[in-house]
Amino acid sequence: MTNWPNLKRGLVAILRGVKPDEIAAIGDGLVEAGFEAIEIPLNSPDPFRSIESLAKRVPAGVLAGAGTVLTAADAQRLYDVGGRLMVTPNVDPDVIQKCVALGMVSMTGVFTASEALLALKSGASALKFFPASTLGPSGVNAIQAILPRGTVVGAVGGVGDADFAAWMKIGVNAFGLGSSLYKPGASASEVSEKARRAVHAYDAAMSS
Repeated sequence: MTNWPNLKRGLVAILRGVKPDEIAAIGDGLVEAGFEAIEIPLNSPDPFRSIESLAKRVPAGVLAGAGTVLTAADAQRLYDVGGRLMVTPNVDPDVIQKCVALGMVSMTGVFTASEALLALKSGASALKFFPASTLGPSGVNAIQAILPRGTVVGAVGGVGDADFAAWMKIGVNAFGLGSSLYKPGASASEVSEKARRAVHAYDAAMSS
């Protein structure tokens, strides 16, 4: 958790299903809206091509990377194409440690206290509670009580703009936005508009 970057906003765009010929326009819109972290899940069409294109395009300080990373080999390939953010749905110490060795930022999917502690022990930069909507703020808050001080906790899965304030009340300031932000076939302008709304909602929740 020592290498989580100092982002202005803890918003991660999840572009599951995006195609390589769509990523330039969609990525530009997300960055312009204020997103500093973009993940392309590896079960998307030709994901490494999209990640490589995105990584070359985004400005310094913006994290481009992959989600649904399940193997150390995929973590290496992600690094090789320029990705620097690795998001997993599960806790696999080998995958996390490969990410640490490569100097990438990792967000590891967890659901229980045991998984959270194992992820941190293995070197995860941040925890991704998924599906967060099932645990809810009260469930995550109970688990946070046993986590080391300074642990970066994100809520992903069934979380949208309207939920930010409730999560922030328990100290969760990082969110992965998937279907509420992007669905396959969405236009760049549609994604940009949703991204702007998400940034506005995030800033409003932070200042309330």
